[in-house]
Amino acid sequence: MIVRSNIHPYAKICYPDSVNIYDSTIGEGTKIASFVDIGIARIGKFCIIEAFSFLPPGTVIEDYVYIGPHVTIMNDRHPDAKSKTWKKEPVTIKNGASIGAGSIIFGGVTVGENAIVDAGSVVSHNVPAGAVIDVKEQVLPKLK
Repeated sequence: MIVRSNIHPYAKICYPDSVNIYDSTIGEGTKIASFVDIGIARIGKFCIIEAFSFLPPGTVIEDYVYIGPHVTIMNDRHPDAKSKTWKKEPVTIKNGASIGAGSIIFGGVTVGENAIVDAGSVVSHNVPAGAVIDVKEQVLPKLK
C-alpha cells in the first residue's frame, strides 16, 4: 500500500501491491522491490532498495545508494514498549553507499559517501566515507 507519498514518475515500484510506503519521498529512477516497508523516509535518486528491507521513520537515503535484500534500519537503539519518552534516532546513508544483504543499521548511524557495508553486518557506529565495513564492524582497506 502506498499512502501520502511523493513518488517521482520515473521511480519504479516493482509490485506496488506488495510494499508499504507511507509519508515518504522517492526520487527519480529509484527502484523498489517487493515486500519493502518505508515510512516517513526520504529516498534519493537512482537508488535500489531490494526485497524485504525495512526503512523506518527518519531514514534519509541519498542518491545512488544500494540497499540489499533483508536490510533492517533501526531508529531506536533502546526500544521499550512501556516508555513514554521514545526518541527517534534517524539514520542517514550518504551518496553512493552500498549496504549488503541482511545487514542491520542501528539508529543514529550515518554511513558515509561511497562506503560499503558487507552482507550480514551489524553497524552501531558511523561509517567513514569510502570505508568498507565487515561483519565484525571492522574497517577494511578502502577500495581503489
